[in-house]
Amino acid sequence: MEVFCSLSWTHSISPRLHIPHSFSVVETNRFRVICSAAQSQKANQMTVSVTGATGFIGTRLVQRLHADNHNVCVLTRSKSKAETIFPVKNFPGIVIAEEAGWKDCIEGSNAVVNLAGMPISTRWSPEIKKEIKESRIRVTSKVVDLINSSPQGVRPTVLVSATAVGYYGTSETQVFNENSPSGNDYLAEVCREWEGTALKVDKDVRLALIRIGVVLGKDGGALAKMIPLFMMFAGGPLGSGQQWFSWIHLDDIVNLIYEALSNPSYKGVINGTAPNPIRLSEMCNQLGNVLGRPSWLPVPDFALKAVLGEGASVVLEGQKVVPAKAKELGFPFKYPYVKDALKSILS
Repeated sequence: MEVFCSLSWTHSISPRLHIPHSFSVVETNRFRVICSAAQSQKANQMTVSVTGATGFIGTRLVQRLHADNHNVCVLTRSKSKAETIFPVKNFPGIVIAEEAGWKDCIEGSNAVVNLAGMPISTRWSPEIKKEIKESRIRVTSKVVDLINSSPQGVRPTVLVSATAVGYYGTSETQVFNENSPSGNDYLAEVCREWEGTALKVDKDVRLALIRIGVVLGKDGGALAKMIPLFMMFAGGPLGSGQQWFSWIHLDDIVNLIYEALSNPSYKGVINGTAPNPIRLSEMCNQLGNVLGRPSWLPVPDFALKAVLGEGASVVLEGQKVVPAKAKELGFPFKYPYVKDALKSILS
């Protein structure tokens, strides 16, 4: 299509081609529309490199980018795992690169999305805590170094880098927006260093730091861990139930990252949470309603700690985070209320 659009319609193109002497007005206009659409699609097409592409959010983001005909490079440490998640028959054209190939991918990309990091909803030990932090710093540092060392003509112009609402610490009374100070616990420290590493990217690269809340979706994330406990204890609140639960539906966090790739207004820190955070007791009531289970017997702290160890603090100690920047930017949340989010996931 591109070739046809650039041809001038004369007999000199090729003696073997039969070119009509004239088009009707309708044919000419149709031809112009087809060419214009093809050129427009090409102009809007992005090449995006993604770390953490095989994770809960990353998998859905890659699927969305591929469905919209963007070029995707999956930056991974395990090619075999990535090939299982993105088989070539379903994802033709996707490039899967292990670390040695990250440089070439990044240099050919318009944008990079950095989602890599060991999951935090796991049982913490000193070794695990070290890896939770180092996995995030290591990959972010590598990505930033590769972007900064890319020649000007092929350097990505956008970096969308994940961080987390753990940045703010925990509180049952405070409300946190993007301008709130950082907390002083372990996860706040992880997030500060994670963001600080991303901030080393060259100033001519637009940086969006997405502080992600608890992501709710099918087949993964916090909900997959919560539901078995919830069912075991007849659906009561986790711990006291008074802690805040700043959540976001998987579709909304993917849409927010997607928008940040192409919209120049999306820069700096953006909270990736739904506009209506809730107390965990209400979350459990809504979950009980959707699952058709009573919500009366609390899940005791010790049960969570038995499963998650120190990592239970992610659920037992929350924070009320509001997406002030996303609302200011006019981001359209598909699931602003947890009731609708849970229905869409569990129905």
